[in-house]
Amino acid sequence: MPEAAGLPEVPGLSVVIPAYNERHRLTPTLDALAAYLSADEPRWGSWEIVVADDGSSDGTGDLVTARRDPRIRLVTGEGNRGKGHALRLGVAVSRGRRVLVTDADLATPIDELERLDKALGEGEGDCAAIGSRSVPGATIGSRQHRVRELLGRAGNALIRRTALPGIHDTQCGFKLYDGDRAREAYAASRVNGWGIDVEVLRHLRDAGLPVAEVPVHWSHRPGSKVGPLDYVRALTEITRIAARSVRPADVFAPFLFLLLSVALYSGRFFDPAGRYLPDSLRDQNQWEWFFAVTADNVAHLRNPLFTDLQGFPDGVNLMANTVMLGMSVPLAPLTLAAGPAVTLSLVMALGLAATAAAWYWLIVKYLARSRIAAFLGAALAAFAPPMVSHAHAHPNFVVLFMVPLIIDRALRLCAGTRVVRDGVVLGLMAAYQVFLGEEPLLLTALGMLLFAAAYAVVRRDAAREARRPLLRGVLIGAAVCLPLIVYPLVWQFAGPQSYTGIEHNPRSFNSPLALLSFAERSWLAGDADTAKALAFNTTEQNAFYGWPLALLALAIVVRLRKQAPVGALACTAVAAAFLSLGREFRIPLTGITLPGPWELLADKPLFEAVIESRVAMICAPALGMLLAVAVDRLLAVRPPVARYVGLLGVALALLPLVPAPLRAVDRAEVPPFIADGTWTSYVREGESLVPVPLPDPSDAEALHWQTEAGLGFKLPGGYFNGPYGDERLGIYGAEPRFTSNLLREVRNTGEIPPVNDSWREQARVDLAYWKAGVLVLAPQPNDSALRTTVEKLVGVSGKWVGGVWVWDLHEGTRPRAAPITLP
Repeated sequence: MPEAAGLPEVPGLSVVIPAYNERHRLTPTLDALAAYLSADEPRWGSWEIVVADDGSSDGTGDLVTARRDPRIRLVTGEGNRGKGHALRLGVAVSRGRRVLVTDADLATPIDELERLDKALGEGEGDCAAIGSRSVPGATIGSRQHRVRELLGRAGNALIRRTALPGIHDTQCGFKLYDGDRAREAYAASRVNGWGIDVEVLRHLRDAGLPVAEVPVHWSHRPGSKVGPLDYVRALTEITRIAARSVRPADVFAPFLFLLLSVALYSGRFFDPAGRYLPDSLRDQNQWEWFFAVTADNVAHLRNPLFTDLQGFPDGVNLMANTVMLGMSVPLAPLTLAAGPAVTLSLVMALGLAATAAAWYWLIVKYLARSRIAAFLGAALAAFAPPMVSHAHAHPNFVVLFMVPLIIDRALRLCAGTRVVRDGVVLGLMAAYQVFLGEEPLLLTALGMLLFAAAYAVVRRDAAREARRPLLRGVLIGAAVCLPLIVYPLVWQFAGPQSYTGIEHNPRSFNSPLALLSFAERSWLAGDADTAKALAFNTTEQNAFYGWPLALLALAIVVRLRKQAPVGALACTAVAAAFLSLGREFRIPLTGITLPGPWELLADKPLFEAVIESRVAMICAPALGMLLAVAVDRLLAVRPPVARYVGLLGVALALLPLVPAPLRAVDRAEVPPFIADGTWTSYVREGESLVPVPLPDPSDAEALHWQTEAGLGFKLPGGYFNGPYGDERLGIYGAEPRFTSNLLREVRNTGEIPPVNDSWREQARVDLAYWKAGVLVLAPQPNDSALRTTVEKLVGVSGKWVGGVWVWDLHEGTRPRAAPITLP
């Protein structure tokens, strides 16, 4: 189109070159540009070259002005302020309908402009075409130094992860823009350094403007002005760009999750060593011991998969006991410095908040644009009644932040864009989750299979497209994961103190009523009596979603049934709830019992160790995502009355589930005999300290003694999973012996048994097996009967030392009436 009379002609193309001390490299670049553009003026039309001098001291500016070509212009800034500042000046004075930004060394030849021009012309709505060295079709001539190349790749990876997902190479200095869009984006930029490219591309993306990434030929040119400190400055700028692009709600949501988590644990969080969660039963002692023994193994360079500090002398297979090596190993320094109680408290509080934040991120990415909707959905997924129940004592079922990341990676595989990379990452994530918790990983896989099956029925076309890349990616993931976990798994299933299967509580299934009732810790509607009647303990209330939430979920499915994700999520929740009913279930208020679907999986490998009621935990994220989709739609509903009525229904369904803070009490004092180290004069190297009765799943306070004593002595008995008998069936606690059973029976009944010589001989055998150095009886219910029984068994009276009764089993070390001699 001809320009209006009297106005300067608008160039078809402006080429902007940032320059700092480029006198020796700029001349051939300007010659090449002028020759190329002049040779094909019918295509490019009129053109201009703008050299933006960033305070050069070598006469770069004089070289430009000396050419006396009105099409080659110079713009200068004050001092050397960086590439970003120079480009901002150069693009601002450009007038072309299109703007090419290229480096002074012309590392990408000017004839590559044809590729960019074609991409920009063919793209629908594209406002930029950028040269890339990292997409298929790109070629590299002369390579830069290996270190610089690695730093460049690392920088691009960081940019993709933080500031500009989807763009593989932002730093190739060859970019073609729509002129007006370029001037707008560069004018809005703030950084002065190498991060300008990232900021401009981010501006275009935030404006919803597409950017095409085009493969080009690139060759390294000597004389680069990028120094070591420039990488640090660029990192700082990228951090600033990423921080500015974060929505305040995306920062506020994790902060709120952290506040909710701290509020839930408020009774223990501020004094973890002095407070105890009684509803954790003995599990808090057990988990503190897990963290302590792992830290001790790490500090002494011992095998982290085994210890004989519990279950002495046989020991404990730690890999078979869910010690969360993925947390306990890296946090070993914290445990050694601050103690296992602090570590456990932080892991559970921060882990629960991180899990909620991960669900929030996943929901925002795939299901709901509204941050309020995503927050509510993530809060339900992470703070649902089953999660709160496990928050008492099971960090492996609370620290689930990897689960949304694994789901995201599987969804990326379905897209089929970068199958190898995503498969490798999926394998690494799965391997790490194995060391956080194998059962949650198994339940995650089960939930994903249920969702995939339901979604495939609704969207067969999508399932067909995703099948091949997903299968390939999963196989790649397995190839990456298995070598990392094979040795630990072999140790778990075939190593010392491994076991086959384990018998759980016979009530380890959900009643249909449990799915519709309220949990004990639900603040407004909690019913302790009902919850205890429907679950076998306070840490395994694995359903209890409440009937209002069930009605809300039904309404969401009916209203949004045409949306494929809604139907698939609903089927996932229903199927998981049904599986959690166990091998058989009774229809409430009738005498009718029907076979349960869990019967199909109960005896299969891996599933035989799963507590079936836990399958209902899959419902928490499924319901959370359904809720997010519904609230996202509600917030856009017109008129407002309908929106407010819908939100009121959501509030009425969720309010009964809001959890109350977990109950906490003052912790039992460790006897001075243990706390002040008196025990050290009674237990020799290779011997054990034997509590009376021996620690077991019903009373594991001795584990707390041991951690407070710095794991200085070994304990027979204990609270862990181990083998029993020749068939090595799994049981809770150490393999029982005559004396341990006898003492446990006395503790439970308070009755003193008629001890005879045969029993005394058996006690001698058991004490020798345990390599006992001392017997210790702390004040407890029925302690008088226990004291009398022990005196009858060992033939001597105990002594009151440091708040406990003590029987020293070393002959001749202290005067006693009748010392026992061990075989």
